[in-house]
Amino acid sequence: MDKFIRIGVNLGKNYLQIHAPRADGSAMSRKLTRSKMRAFFARIAPCRIGMEACGSAHFWARELVAMGHEVVLMPPAYIKPYVKRGKNDALDAAAICEAMSRPDMRFVPIKSADQQAVLMLHKTRELMVKQRTMSVNALRGHLAEFGLVVAKGISRVDELLELADKDASLPEEARETAKLLAAHLEGLDRSIDAAEKKIARANARSATGQLLDRIPGVGPLIASAITASVPDPGVFESGRDFAAWLGLTPRQNSSGGKAKLGAITKQGNQYIRKMLVVGSRSALRVASKHKGPLAEWIAALRARKPERLVAVALANKLARICWAIMTTGEVFRQESFAKA
Repeated sequence: MDKFIRIGVNLGKNYLQIHAPRADGSAMSRKLTRSKMRAFFARIAPCRIGMEACGSAHFWARELVAMGHEVVLMPPAYIKPYVKRGKNDALDAAAICEAMSRPDMRFVPIKSADQQAVLMLHKTRELMVKQRTMSVNALRGHLAEFGLVVAKGISRVDELLELADKDASLPEEARETAKLLAAHLEGLDRSIDAAEKKIARANARSATGQLLDRIPGVGPLIASAITASVPDPGVFESGRDFAAWLGLTPRQNSSGGKAKLGAITKQGNQYIRKMLVVGSRSALRVASKHKGPLAEWIAALRARKPERLVAVALANKLARICWAIMTTGEVFRQESFAKA
């Protein structure tokens, strides 16, 4: 049985490149097909294996863990500094092997199949929402060429379609095209509603998701996305680290002991960050009708900062609250944001 110190795996669609150093200082570099991947790792001694956290990485991590290996996933950006001159699969695998040996390397928790299924629901819903927005914009643009215009907002689409149906001067081809877009929008609405119901049911089965659902401005969609995207909240040392992973902390440009903070970094998980900002705006709309420490903090911030900045700051605070609840299992204290 072959023994290696560690193994770096560069994932691909049809081929996977491995770099495996031995105790005697030699190293093996080999290209494997997908069909031979399991056979190779089944005949070697249990080993520590590193991969980029990219497409199919979580699947292969689960497969290799089931064989008795230890698998670590790393963000691709953290591996890039270890790539030597040139660019090919063998060099990438060697860089992965080197990066995983660093004591300060950060690793990505392996997601379960159920968590990836929930995230698939979220991404599919997000895609359909984008398609709905594109279809509405197309409908508005086309009918505006015939003088049919209504106020902004997706709720005005029915009014626009009614105008198109009643306009006798509208060419038949334009009227039929508007009906096609209307039917497409109806189908998207039904699909989005179905996806949201499935996400809510999945969140109801998660104890952590139910705890996050009680936070103002969060709800089942955000709670489900966070629980599915963060299998182990312990990888973050603090709530600020979690907020930084979402890109909700200020960008630093500090030097010489002088701290310079700018706008938020917008790095990390864009989907959760966007949803938290949207959720914080919904909480701001009702904040004036509530009392408690959180409501008072919002009121004090509103007195000196613009509304958009307050929304992002509240999203940062909600992210920290989510991390605290995920790590401690405590219930959100409703008295901190209770109805007045």
